[in-house]
Amino acid sequence: MSDHVYIADIARCEGQEVLLKGWLYNRRSSGKLHFLQVRDGTGVIQCVVFQGDVTPEVFERAGHLTQESSISVTGTVRADRRSPIGFEVGVRGLEVVQMAYDYPITPKEHGTAFLMDNRHLWLRSSRQHAILCVRSEIIQACRDYFNDRGFVLVDAPILTPAACEGTTTLFETPYFEEKAYLTQSGQLYMEAAAMAFGRVYCFGPTFRAEKSKTRRHLTEFWMIEPEVAYMDLDGDMDLAEDFVAYVVGRVVERRRSELQFLERDVSKLEAVKKPFPRISYSDAVDILKGKGVAFTWGDDLGGDEETVLAGAFDRPVLVHRYPAACKAFYMKADPVDSRLALCVDVLAPEGYGEIIGGGQREDCLETLEAKVVEHNLPGEAFAWYLDLRRYGTVPHAGFGMGIERTVAWICGLKHVRETIPFPRMLQRLYP
Repeated sequence: MSDHVYIADIARCEGQEVLLKGWLYNRRSSGKLHFLQVRDGTGVIQCVVFQGDVTPEVFERAGHLTQESSISVTGTVRADRRSPIGFEVGVRGLEVVQMAYDYPITPKEHGTAFLMDNRHLWLRSSRQHAILCVRSEIIQACRDYFNDRGFVLVDAPILTPAACEGTTTLFETPYFEEKAYLTQSGQLYMEAAAMAFGRVYCFGPTFRAEKSKTRRHLTEFWMIEPEVAYMDLDGDMDLAEDFVAYVVGRVVERRRSELQFLERDVSKLEAVKKPFPRISYSDAVDILKGKGVAFTWGDDLGGDEETVLAGAFDRPVLVHRYPAACKAFYMKADPVDSRLALCVDVLAPEGYGEIIGGGQREDCLETLEAKVVEHNLPGEAFAWYLDLRRYGTVPHAGFGMGIERTVAWICGLKHVRETIPFPRMLQRLYP
């Protein structure tokens, strides 16, 4: 019996008979030949069925295969310079596991709404396969970066008693006799963990009930959030810069073929090297005004302003020290100018906007207590958070990177809906 081999490992099997298990991606026939494009999740390979090499039953069976039918193919691996992967399989045997009929996603053009309704099947396409392989690489690169540098993974809860990023974007859910909320960020819990372990990170889904239809927003997205004790804003910016450069370099190194399939200009990603430009919020306002953008100092940067700013650079730009009024209650004020927060956003080039937001946290108990009152936050829900300043407070900082926006930027996608297997948007909860 032939050994089951994945297409990704086919190169080591030249001249051998193998067993492939997968699905029919496409088929064309020409007289005594059937050309089967077979995929197994690790790749696609052409399997050639020659009438003289198989029984009449197998040849007939191959000629009636339909798109996405599940099949097992036995045959000999042979080199083929015309093949994108350098090999093809000469078929000796073919078994049908299940014949699929009327597969809805055909090679013709389909509208976005139709494809999203069939997202569970759209994942099988070559484009979506490439995108999600890049996503997988990004996530693994994130984990490897922090794991290799002594960070401890600490899982943050999904259900929380209070807001982290503002009460207007909370998803509320009953929790026995109380109310709970889907997490907006794991940051507050990472602050607690940093006081226990020094350097920590969490990685998981986060939720924002934003009624936004922009190409950059999802209601459910994934973030990786490091937090470090005894770190200030400068150290935080150094960490973010090194982290982004590492992740981009890793993807370019290991997923170049997927990026090329997506027609991504890899040279623009190769330019993402340290150091990144760093500008203050006030500098950013001057740049915007110099480019004719009507903007008032004190306003938060929106997507349009971020695009203009990032367009001035060939790599991510770090914008730091925004007005404190624009940022969350936990941001520490700049001791030089109390109007400003010790915060930073990392803006990706090519119009992709903010991929990282972070900064130095307020470590003074009295100041944080006043901010909780000022922002009208429920004191009882934040009692534990205030304890962190009551028992051994230290300067500390961190950030959160959104996986989906990062995938969109690295892959060169126009919309974040393709960056996650099953996107959740304002009007999208199915499938």
